[in-house]
Amino acid sequence: MKTKNTRKNVLALVETAMMVALAVGLELLCKFLPQPWAYGGSISLGAIPIIYLSYRRGWKWGISAGFVYASVQMLLGLSLPPANTFAAVALCILLDYVIAFSVLGLAGIFAAPFERSGKPATRIAGYITGAVGASLLRFICSFISGIILWESYTPEGMNVWVYSLVYNGSYMLGNAAIAAVVLALLCSAVDPKTLKPMKKV
Repeated sequence: MKTKNTRKNVLALVETAMMVALAVGLELLCKFLPQPWAYGGSISLGAIPIIYLSYRRGWKWGISAGFVYASVQMLLGLSLPPANTFAAVALCILLDYVIAFSVLGLAGIFAAPFERSGKPATRIAGYITGAVGASLLRFICSFISGIILWESYTPEGMNVWVYSLVYNGSYMLGNAAIAAVVLALLCSAVDPKTLKPMKKV
């Protein structure tokens, strides 16, 4: 039994490493797309492998993958807020990177109630819910960060809450929609739990 669990954990670790590598690769690829957001944020496919892993291996592995993904993101280019105090930098690292990308691994929790159904359509609805739910959590992190850390970039005469909502929502809405559509198609073709074709029942 111990050997079986060890093999299972090693396989999960390998899959996690592969998904993080794929997420980073997709993120770098998307850098070539026009990105009009001057102060951070972008349309990216990087979240999709992390969310898919969460469906396959559960939220613990999903969060772990999200944390590593966030760490690599910081290594590739850390965007710091205008106030370069220790507290501001620490909050930026947490809200814009560590927490923001780690919560993508919670997608499996949103999808779990739907997975108990034997109906493929219900399970796919769960995977869509998971993608949207995880994206919403990431948006909340960016929204709070925009209010606390990036308020100095708010256009004159505009409420900082409204600006953070519009600015962060403009790319997070697109990311959520793309992730939901791609994961719905992907999970319809390949069951994340078994990696076999989804049963058409």
